[in-house]
Amino acid sequence: MILVSACLLGHNCKYNGGNNDNAAVHGYLAGKDWVCFCPERAGGLPAPRLPSEIRDGKVYSRSGEDVTEEFRAGAERALAFCKSHGVTRAILKARSPSCGVHAVYDGSFTGRVVPGMGVTARLLAENGVALMDEEDVAALTDEAK
Repeated sequence: MILVSACLLGHNCKYNGGNNDNAAVHGYLAGKDWVCFCPERAGGLPAPRLPSEIRDGKVYSRSGEDVTEEFRAGAERALAFCKSHGVTRAILKARSPSCGVHAVYDGSFTGRVVPGMGVTARLLAENGVALMDEEDVAALTDEAK
């Protein structure tokens, strides 16, 4: 079973109220068993909301509000969801403070990206869920051509 970030499947849960609908992810999932989940919404954050980034091990909104607990709560709910649905793999949103697999924004809100993982991605990885993001999926589908 594959967990997929809900925003990648067109759910309007992104910080700005929109989504990151991704054709490569849709194509990759064809014929596979999957479920979708948004840890930020599960942690109690609304959509739309101010963007958030990780800085010094905590998550802050652009206004400076510490939203770490909401991100941690969403990560814990995502892990419980994975366990209850037999999830072994996940496709997560690149660079997200929740779901970033390889890198995240640096907390300066300037668009600068640094190596690292989002809160949910880290917890899932620590619990044996194999992770990739939509860019990994696009590379896989390009290689298949």
